[in-house]
Amino acid sequence: MIDGIVVNITLPVLQQVLNATATQVQWVVESYALFLATLILLGGSLGDKFGRRLIYACGIALFALASVWCALSPNIAQLIIARAFQGIGGALLIPGSLAIISASFADNERRKAIKTWSNFTAIVSAFGLILGGWLLQNLSWRWIFFINVPLAIAILSILFSYVPESRDRDFTRLDYSGAMLATLGLGVTVFGLIESSNLGLFHPLIIGCLVSGMMILGGFIFVEQNIYNPMIPLSLFKSPTFSGANLLTLLLYSAWGGVLYFIPFNLIQVQGYSLIVTSAVFLPFILIIFSMPQWSYNLVNYYGIKLPLIIGPLIAAVGFILLAIPGINANYWITFFPAIVVLALGMKISIAPLTKTLIVTVRQSQTSVACGINNTVSRIAGLIAIAIFNIFVFNAFNYSLDKRLAKLNLSDQIRSILEKETINLAGGKIPGDTTISEQLKNGLEQAITLSYIDSFRLIMFIGAILALLSAVVGFLTINEPEKTF
Repeated sequence: MIDGIVVNITLPVLQQVLNATATQVQWVVESYALFLATLILLGGSLGDKFGRRLIYACGIALFALASVWCALSPNIAQLIIARAFQGIGGALLIPGSLAIISASFADNERRKAIKTWSNFTAIVSAFGLILGGWLLQNLSWRWIFFINVPLAIAILSILFSYVPESRDRDFTRLDYSGAMLATLGLGVTVFGLIESSNLGLFHPLIIGCLVSGMMILGGFIFVEQNIYNPMIPLSLFKSPTFSGANLLTLLLYSAWGGVLYFIPFNLIQVQGYSLIVTSAVFLPFILIIFSMPQWSYNLVNYYGIKLPLIIGPLIAAVGFILLAIPGINANYWITFFPAIVVLALGMKISIAPLTKTLIVTVRQSQTSVACGINNTVSRIAGLIAIAIFNIFVFNAFNYSLDKRLAKLNLSDQIRSILEKETINLAGGKIPGDTTISEQLKNGLEQAITLSYIDSFRLIMFIGAILALLSAVVGFLTINEPEKTF
């Protein structure tokens, strides 16, 4: 959880200490998300074939080694590469814990074990947020990666001392070709989207990346349709409800991915919040999402799966709109706090019926695959959303900044310096020329911060639209429980 959320809070710090651009720090998140999203299904399959404990341990070891590399990275390029290896480690370990629990307990004990696992996740998620913020505030950004090492050593010692090995004796084949094509296709596409902020959307390299990425993903679909035991059985999507649930997930989690990525820049670079306070901003979301799990399922049992999948996204849309309201020097308790709470409630109401929808629309033997596909879709949603949203952010920021700078009496030299700094968005540095008056410096700082708020508001409104569209998808495609396979 520290690496999943607190790294986002670290990004404004990395811009400053590693002299990185906004595009480069974007890759710190995207390189991790790319390999995690595309390999997580393969990671689960590797555990089924070679042993869940073994692959889980390999994932933890790789994650820890990559964390050390992250912590020791002297520049942003090495950090990006190390984060990619962290993503591979995450793809091996994330499917493992719940799979081990499911394989280790009988039916009458399994629900209690999973509930304990879920409750513990809530506790350590909240603690991880605060610990990560404290490490950032009082030590260094490097410690949010170093902290993984003693945790990994403790986990591995417990794992080999107490956790039994398990595997699927009937498992036959791994879909390496599907995993490779998915990773390459998404990687090339995301590269094109991210670098379009530097080169322009119609640059030949960008167009080539987007076209080739789509072609490779087309090849992935062809392979999945024509091989035995595919990573993603496309036949599942014949069910309108299953397809609708995954489309709803794609839209809703795309919106949430934008909030998770962009809000730390607003809180730190615009609002002036400290690192530990910024970490705590996400605490209400974590507590609401992971608290009272039975309440969510009682809601589904009482109202069914369709209504919550309409109401939940609508409430989330209100949360996105509320996040668009704060300006400069916004008071947390009357602006960001209620917005985060409303957004969390919307997501909370949506998650349980989404899970139930996946379970009731497939055969029991396909439940784990269906849930794995939905987990992958949610991670791909964040991966693609951040890349696309950044295009809107850069264009909106530059448009707004140009309008504001036109009202200031700037020399060609100052304007030239500012043009080079626009790639850093709200982290752009004001020229240190002593001939610039204090009043002009304040004007430039205000122009930059207000321009970022304009671009942030645009993303929140896009998030609200995506949430509303997901509610429409829920209304049109989700049917009450019926077995279709």
